[in-house]
Amino acid sequence: MSDLVAVWEVPLPDKVHRIEFEHGTTTGKRILKLDGQDIVRRDWMFKLVGSELFDIKGDDHQVLAKCEILINASTGFTYEYSLFVNGKQLKKFKEIQSKVMCIWIVEVNNTMFRVALEKETLDIWVNGSKAESNHEFADEGTEMHFLIDGQHKAVVKTISSGNKKEGIVYSLIVNDKEITEGLV
Repeated sequence: MSDLVAVWEVPLPDKVHRIEFEHGTTTGKRILKLDGQDIVRRDWMFKLVGSELFDIKGDDHQVLAKCEILINASTGFTYEYSLFVNGKQLKKFKEIQSKVMCIWIVEVNNTMFRVALEKETLDIWVNGSKAESNHEFADEGTEMHFLIDGQHKAVVKTISSGNKKEGIVYSLIVNDKEITEGLV
């Protein structure tokens, strides 16, 4: 029988990572899975509360985020579980991510691709891999050209909105078709 007590999804540039946490409230057992893989397994612990620290790493083994699960006693024999990502509660982290990343989901030849733009670094990710891109100045802003699936031309265009509060507007064009931005 599973002691699964929490499941979280963490949006990062490479993909949305899934975190599953099992906690045996009588044995103290802790199992932490990241994207389906066990990264922490403790079968017996006397201390039922506390925290688990772990990193989310990309395919190149670079740390993308530092995480902590807090286990706190609630009422009776119940517990509360909180996930912190880069020092922020998950909800706040997601709010920040929506401001520093643009995400598009695009279908090309019956295959879905997740394209992410990190606004601070201007790195582009396609299905978890950093894409090689060529940056060019254009009449209204900049263009970042890259390929999806090695053959489909794509470009992220940046233009000023003309409104100081709105800032820069980002758009993705794949095979001459503009793609609507999705949620982070």
